[in-house]
Amino acid sequence: MTTPGRTICENYRVRSEMRRPAPEKRPIVVKVGSSSLTTELGGIDPAAIAAIVANVVASWDLGRPAVLVSSGAIAAGLPVLGLATRPTDLPGLQVAASVGQGRLMAMYSAEFGSRERQVGQVLLTRDVLARREQYLNARTALERMLALGVVPIVNENDTVVVDEVRVGDNDSLAAIVSHLVGAGMMILLTDTPGLYSNDPLLSESVELLTAVRDTDEILDRLRSSTSRGTFGSGGVATKIAAARMAAWSGIPTVIASASDSHVVARAVVGKEVGTWVAPRQSGLSARKLWIAFGTPSEGTVEIDAGAARALSQYGKSLLAAGVTRVTGGFGVGAAVEVVHADVLVAKGLTSLTSDQVKRHRGEHSAVTGGEVIHRDDLVVLS
Repeated sequence: MTTPGRTICENYRVRSEMRRPAPEKRPIVVKVGSSSLTTELGGIDPAAIAAIVANVVASWDLGRPAVLVSSGAIAAGLPVLGLATRPTDLPGLQVAASVGQGRLMAMYSAEFGSRERQVGQVLLTRDVLARREQYLNARTALERMLALGVVPIVNENDTVVVDEVRVGDNDSLAAIVSHLVGAGMMILLTDTPGLYSNDPLLSESVELLTAVRDTDEILDRLRSSTSRGTFGSGGVATKIAAARMAAWSGIPTVIASASDSHVVARAVVGKEVGTWVAPRQSGLSARKLWIAFGTPSEGTVEIDAGAARALSQYGKSLLAAGVTRVTGGFGVGAAVEVVHADVLVAKGLTSLTSDQVKRHRGEHSAVTGGEVIHRDDLVVLS
């Protein structure tokens, strides 16, 4: 809500006092997109790689070990394959990623090596993160790499991934990695200085938002006016979604320009740079973070207003009596989204199959034999 007498942007500017330094010794997750790494012809720009490496090394030097989530594998493969634009078919994307991933890592390895830093490649897919044991293994591996002084370079495994197991974009992947490692800050580097009050491509009247909360309505408006680059797959919408995921983890986000070789150092010590997205005051437990963001939804359960109130206001379990519709097929223990009036209310692990929920929806729990989702397995997001 805007303070009386102030414009929207003036109200966000005075929120700059929300900024704070990243806790010392806590990891930082730095994400950079393809559009910030490529030339106009689509190849990887060595100067851009050098700037990103300088930023990451600066974080380490300031006592905040950094994980780098980097796009660019597909873009790195395009010139080798003689392609001017990003392929639109899955095999084409996989081939470009296969050719480009090694070249991208070679550039990073050489640049970090010149600064006496070793790197390690980590390729993830959603199906790995969806399995609790593999999720924990990924966390352990990343923690060990950081403890040994190795810079993890994370990307989605585009060579083998298919749509069904995609995380979807590296902004979301960065948010997942942030709560995997218990990050003190997530920094999304892009080709603009931060989030603006309007899309600069659509409006001449724009102003940088220096600090926002994840619940601010202006973020919803900006999500609907995103534009994508030629060589990447992200945009304003994915950055806002990722920042909101991080906020639920109790992790602040800074969205800033990748071209500034000092931007990470300034961000981690709490200086005003880019757009600050404040974290929530109370984060979720590690298990509930995994339920909310680490595991893909296998279906949707629509509920009535009474059930929505019971979940969001009173912390109750979801009962079949409040279910109005079920979409998708899922088994016991599957993650599903809980929706009321087209608004995502919660996400949780089901105690019943989709067939059982369909059969007993609207009935008392005494008939169903238990809850659809127990409150211990439920994350309220609305």
